[in-house]
Amino acid sequence: MKNVKTIGLACFLGLGLASCSDFLNILPPNDIVLENYWTGKADVESAVIGCYTALEKPDCITRMALWGEMRSDNIIQGMSTPESESQTLKGNILPSSSLTSWTCFYQVINRCNTVLYYAPQVQALDPNYTESQLKATIAEVTAIRDLCYFYLIRTFRDVPFVTKPSIDDNQVYRIPASSFDSVLTCLVEDLELVKDDAVNRYAVEDQNSGRITRTSIHALLADMYLWKQDYSNSIKYCDLVIDSKKKLYEEEKNRTESKIKLFSTYPLITEQISGSYVGNAYTEIFGMGHSFESIFELSFVENQSVKNSFVTKYYGSSTDVGFLSASEFLFKDVLTNLNTLFKKTDCRYLETMEDVGGMYAIDKYCRLAVTFNNTVENPVGAASRRSTEYANWIIYRLTDIMLMKAECEVARAGNFKPDSLNSEQLQGYHTAFSLISAVYNRANNFTPTTRDTLVFANYALTRTAMEGLVLKERQRELLFEGKRWFDLVRLARRDGNNSRLINYSIIKYSDNKNAIRLKMASPNTLYFPYNENELKVNEYLHQNPAYNTETTSSITE
Repeated sequence: MKNVKTIGLACFLGLGLASCSDFLNILPPNDIVLENYWTGKADVESAVIGCYTALEKPDCITRMALWGEMRSDNIIQGMSTPESESQTLKGNILPSSSLTSWTCFYQVINRCNTVLYYAPQVQALDPNYTESQLKATIAEVTAIRDLCYFYLIRTFRDVPFVTKPSIDDNQVYRIPASSFDSVLTCLVEDLELVKDDAVNRYAVEDQNSGRITRTSIHALLADMYLWKQDYSNSIKYCDLVIDSKKKLYEEEKNRTESKIKLFSTYPLITEQISGSYVGNAYTEIFGMGHSFESIFELSFVENQSVKNSFVTKYYGSSTDVGFLSASEFLFKDVLTNLNTLFKKTDCRYLETMEDVGGMYAIDKYCRLAVTFNNTVENPVGAASRRSTEYANWIIYRLTDIMLMKAECEVARAGNFKPDSLNSEQLQGYHTAFSLISAVYNRANNFTPTTRDTLVFANYALTRTAMEGLVLKERQRELLFEGKRWFDLVRLARRDGNNSRLINYSIIKYSDNKNAIRLKMASPNTLYFPYNENELKVNEYLHQNPAYNTETTSSITE
């Protein structure tokens, strides 16, 4: 247990925690993994796979997507939208809503804590389970656990934080919530301790994006440092991820040169391989999965019992629009070049949305393959839709990391007057613009030799303009991937107020805008309430003040 205790000791003692709470009971007593199960290396490996299996359950993916997307400007109601989702889209988030349940994530956390508890004991028993393999296991499972906590704090802010498993019926499980900042600090410290022990590359290619690797831990650290507003460290880990892809590109470019090109200095899957048709990047990344650009994604295999039912239910099946649809402003007037986000040359709007009888259906992940000719007045092409529920779900990919770095470079430069920009700040802005342009040009110009269509001088005069450019590109590139609301919350935390977040979010509403503005003004409203059932079983939890019964007001449309 020495190694396991060392991993979380500083964080654990610093938060004054005892052990986990009632909500962490993930199995009935007769199913709890007991000590006599943990006898060999194979038992540990099976338990690690069980952590992934729990993370891949529809409840987890639904929350990854909806917690990070639904409150943003991207999403409105679709067909037959459930009541809890419908109310959330109207700005009415109730403690009784099923979306406020965090149980599925704590189930994964408890599985991870159980592996961390027993794996060192197995290493002492099984000579085939080496010290380096134990360290790799600890790194992998720590990263899965910390990813779950990262989703929880971005959604609820303060959450119960535990690093011990629920394995003893005599344990006391009710504990208070720990603050956003203290939990985030612990997560970073955890990952800094184990990052170098993680597997660098697996022999099976798909596992390099389907399981935790050193590169995916670097991506997670880059994201966490961005939320800590430690921009230098975030850039350091962004660079490690980007450099790993550059190295892979150099190693494989003779085999992949037809589909992976350098945009600026960044290797990206090209949208256009030959002729006038585009769509190759979408097909590789979202259709086939485990693409060159993928860093970590949850994998689903045809005809297996674990399915990704979220995509077909919420985004759409082969025949129907899902529970959610895209906001009108994302798609409307693109062909006349009056759209504020997309140019008609941008193949991402064609790949990820479509007009279905006046409703803008979400197509990202729903389509297996797309081919479009968007050089003509009215783009034409073909798209094949999934007939099964086995779409992978991407958590981190290369362009996400590139745009994280761009955000860091802009934020690190700080506020300035145009004539007082020093050489370091100017270099940061040029670096940010180069990253943004690479992502934008892949989607709009398709080949590295085409002239850039973004102009540096149009954005570089103010920090607000550059931040706006980063946000727009992240919105275009990561549309419907569970990122947008978190991006806006991060902006509000950096601003110290919700004004810009509200200005972005309010665009999708047609009624009651003033009431919604007023309700969203409080920093507390950026986060979900605790589910009413959690408050009943854990007296140490105190409801987010924005959702206390006596102060919560309903917004209707």
